[in-house]
Amino acid sequence: MNETERLLARLVEGRQTPSVQYVFFDQDRTIQHTQLGYADVLHRRGTTAQTTYQAYSVTKTFTALALLQLAEQHRLALDQPALSYLPDFPYGLDITVRHLLTHTAGLPNPLPLGWIHLASEHPTFDSRAFFQRIFRQHPTPRTPPNQRFAYSNLGYVLLGQVIEHVSGLRYEDYVRQHILAPLQLTARELGFAVADARCHAKGYHKRTSFSYLLLGWLLDKDKYMNPAEGMWKPFKTVYVNGASYGGLIGTAPAFVRYLQALLTSHSVLLSDEYKQQLFAENRTNDHRPTGMCLAWFRGRRKGPTTWPMRAAAAGITVNYVSTRL
Repeated sequence: MNETERLLARLVEGRQTPSVQYVFFDQDRTIQHTQLGYADVLHRRGTTAQTTYQAYSVTKTFTALALLQLAEQHRLALDQPALSYLPDFPYGLDITVRHLLTHTAGLPNPLPLGWIHLASEHPTFDSRAFFQRIFRQHPTPRTPPNQRFAYSNLGYVLLGQVIEHVSGLRYEDYVRQHILAPLQLTARELGFAVADARCHAKGYHKRTSFSYLLLGWLLDKDKYMNPAEGMWKPFKTVYVNGASYGGLIGTAPAFVRYLQALLTSHSVLLSDEYKQQLFAENRTNDHRPTGMCLAWFRGRRKGPTTWPMRAAAAGITVNYVSTRL
């Protein structure tokens, strides 16, 4: 067991997390894949390469990729007003697609923990109607466009709607046809629904944590959580209300395949020219770096040409190497 595995094992053994998966890879191969702990604590079902997880905000990187694909096809321009592509855009003419992608549109970010619904409600859930109410409740941007970075899930809800209007496809169908299909990923490996409950990791919250006490202020525990399993309180199977900011569900190897496609030159997903745009750090109106690219956070590691890119609010990090950035 190497040092990384020992560190991860201590997290599981110390009950900091029910399970963990760690994958170390380059653009061609998986170098190490570590799976520890339980996907289901009650039934002691261990995590495996086939275990699926809710990706949540990693989904934003797929939304950004979809928009770059449409830009490459000259079906939209990132610096055009979002209103050009979404006639009922609620925030005026000055906000561009790029502002939404880089979290600099100035949009509010109301707490999204309540933006979920049960699996039993999923077939009839109306996402568009839900967010129309949210937009009416939060009608005004907080700052002018590109004045500062301010994370907003609402921006990515709107970007999903832009994709639908421009492509003529439901957001989920666009991602399936233009991102997952070229990677030869099945719905069982990566998609927008739990394909097999027996292979899906439960969500858990530690009952003894301070954050668990606060959780009741943010969502209905009785509705969304099951009885305790030892020190862990499990969530029922839920879906987020907006697929384009957090709806993907998949296995660790499936996400690796997606990331390897982004690392590869002449990718099946996007040309190198537009990939440069995807990973270019945004600067504010007064030229301050925001640390944000198009759905990816950026940091510097080991010299000026290696940039670790971190998916927004999620546990994926990939080194993107370029001499042009």
